[in-house]
Amino acid sequence: MTYKSLLTIATSPGGLLAPVSAAAQIATRMDAHLDALALGVDRTQVGYSYVGSGAVLVAAAMERAEEEARESEAALNAALGTQLPALRSGVETVVTQLGALTDVVAARARYSDLVVLPLPYGKTRSVADEAVTEAALFEGMAPVLIVPETGMPNSDPKRIVVAWNQSREALVATRRSMPFLRRADNVQIVVIDPPAHGPERSDPGGLLCQLLVRHGIHAEVTVLAKSMPRVSDVLARHLRDVDAELLVMGAYGHSRFREAIIGGATRDLLERAEVPVLLAH
Repeated sequence: MTYKSLLTIATSPGGLLAPVSAAAQIATRMDAHLDALALGVDRTQVGYSYVGSGAVLVAAAMERAEEEARESEAALNAALGTQLPALRSGVETVVTQLGALTDVVAARARYSDLVVLPLPYGKTRSVADEAVTEAALFEGMAPVLIVPETGMPNSDPKRIVVAWNQSREALVATRRSMPFLRRADNVQIVVIDPPAHGPERSDPGGLLCQLLVRHGIHAEVTVLAKSMPRVSDVLARHLRDVDAELLVMGAYGHSRFREAIIGGATRDLLERAEVPVLLAH
């Protein structure tokens, strides 16, 4: 069980080396093909322009988007050029308006086994990066590997943490991460503050552990108390304690609007991720 078709997407020329290198190493190790998409995004809102200036704004914005697409394409080609010669890859360039970005990304992500992206949040990221991540997860229905700025030191992670809360999203993420889990030396199913009256109250994470073990995966369950205000803080500390190389978790258990306004475990972790995070919804 491996990933055979990988996709990475660039909305700007900056910060591409880490996700491209991670995607390239995974593709080479799993004998997969890596597709790279360079996006130029027109972010204008013509509806708010002065009467008569709309056409001028559109023309200028599209020209700027085309220039950004060319810069991203050049950066992708440069990053791919530093990879092993055995890598099979291709680069496509698309210019789109922000409102159509979801359809463009989803059309590619739906036919990819894994989408590899940089952190969507941060000073150097834009609203387009958030839109790309959410489009791949929700409309593209693809697992997304988020690579922090420090990169992915081991493209064949041996110590993996699965964040388990009995949700549909967490189960989907676990199933989509099987190519990584089967190669790991140790998989920790981490349950934080399990409910006393939940369906798994007598054996939190037990059924998931059983499923993984039957696949030949060395899995174990770790139950943690919510000793810090946020679940994401507890999880982040545990990742450091066990020197984890990959975190697997369900994405956006709440609505995206609620996550954006008041935060949530997904957003909190992605804003300051120290290890690669595999997400699925």
